[in-house]
Amino acid sequence: MSSLIHAPATRPVPIPIGEILLWAAFAGILALLVIYFVGAEQGATSLISGHYLHEFLHDGRHIMAFPCH
Repeated sequence: MSSLIHAPATRPVPIPIGEILLWAAFAGILALLVIYFVGAEQGATSLISGHYLHEFLHDGRHIMAFPCH
């Protein structure tokens, strides 16, 4: 005879859609900011003066195949 112990079945707790949308909007805005700063923060579209941010992200641009020269 088997001596397995069966746990009682549990039901998953539903996540409110408003909570999912809030986190999805936050993640989307964060992703757009990252793409802008890695891909387009240079030259005429620059929001931050100087080349410090460009030089800080320079190798990341090349790794992700963004042109920067």
